[in-house]
Amino acid sequence: MGLFSKKNEGGLMDVIRCDKQEYLVWKWRPDSTSFNESKKENAIRFGSKLRVKDGELAVFVYKQQNGELHDFIVGPLEDTIKTGNFPILTNIVGAAFGGNSPFQAEVYFINLSGNIQLKFGIPYFDIYDPRFMDLGIPCSVRGTITFNLTDYRNFIKLNQLMNFEIEDFQNQIKDLFIRKAKSVVLNIPADTGISVMQIERKIDEITALIQLKIASEFNNDFGVNLKRIDIAAIELDKEHSNYLQLKKSTVDQQTKLAEAQTTIGIANLEESMRIQRKDVEMQVEGKNITVHQINQQTEVLKSASESLGTMGNVGGGMNTTGLMTGMMMGSAIGNQMAGMMNNINQTPPPLPKALYHIALNGQAGGQHTLEQLKQLVISGQFTKEHHVWKEGMTAWELASSFSEIAQLFSAVPPPPPTV
Repeated sequence: MGLFSKKNEGGLMDVIRCDKQEYLVWKWRPDSTSFNESKKENAIRFGSKLRVKDGELAVFVYKQQNGELHDFIVGPLEDTIKTGNFPILTNIVGAAFGGNSPFQAEVYFINLSGNIQLKFGIPYFDIYDPRFMDLGIPCSVRGTITFNLTDYRNFIKLNQLMNFEIEDFQNQIKDLFIRKAKSVVLNIPADTGISVMQIERKIDEITALIQLKIASEFNNDFGVNLKRIDIAAIELDKEHSNYLQLKKSTVDQQTKLAEAQTTIGIANLEESMRIQRKDVEMQVEGKNITVHQINQQTEVLKSASESLGTMGNVGGGMNTTGLMTGMMMGSAIGNQMAGMMNNINQTPPPLPKALYHIALNGQAGGQHTLEQLKQLVISGQFTKEHHVWKEGMTAWELASSFSEIAQLFSAVPPPPPTV
């Protein structure tokens, strides 16, 4: 089997561990005194110690007849490499020379708990307001992104562990983020209705939108989790001529809009006042129409009254028949005048009282007014636990649910104290 060197090759017993403080992927190598040739760099002797801290993953990479294999050991763990306690390594640990020969395997440590934070800056690019597509406003974005590793199998599948360089990996992530974030910001005015002049104040909304748009691509392309985006600033070039022109055009539009709204508001106010005046006039006319009728009828009666005098006095003497007729007409006129006065002073009839049905002993009781219910409460025949129904209700409800009925119970005095 070509995985093993001769028995006298390989180093002393090693402690396989990672002592780096900040890393994403780190390859373990034996102590330099343990090997003199490159092929011994991956030589691991039987009985070496393996230490994997909490939040770390140790990946053993080696080849067998069926191709390259990975063995994953998630921390925390500290143990000696033997065939008994590392069954996943049994095939290569105990296969040759009684298990005493070093075997060839690359060991990588992957940080599962740490966060990688990258600062980014998107240099000035032109952003357009949909209302003024000929005015490109220079815009820049800067901030930080934070990612971590959660699905290590997907990460290893998408990235070569051998010769892994964190700086190259970070640059790839940064390039993807800048390209995607720039695209999102470019389309903010058209997609969300946020104007270019307001974009600097909408950082939180834009951050959430960028996170939503590109989080899945971080996982699909690099196998990492985009944990957080922090945009420190979105800046417009306020000295640019297009910015100054857009600002003026925006102010002009807002002024015209405000004037139009003021004009419409005044027109609406005038129309509302006209309608209110008309209502008042109609109400006054409605109230005065009876007075007008009385005035007209009074004039008629006045003329009739004046005629009474002539009916009782004909040719300078007393006309008995005319006098009697005048008295009868005068009585009729008086009654008519009294009726008109009663009509003008008449008050509207009282509103009908609400009538309640109550359930007593499982049977519905007739219609009761609140005053009648109060008497039943005083007599103890009606309590809060009885059900009540009135017209307009869809179902019976407890008397205590009605405020107008519930107050009847509080108005009843408690039983007198015993002497």
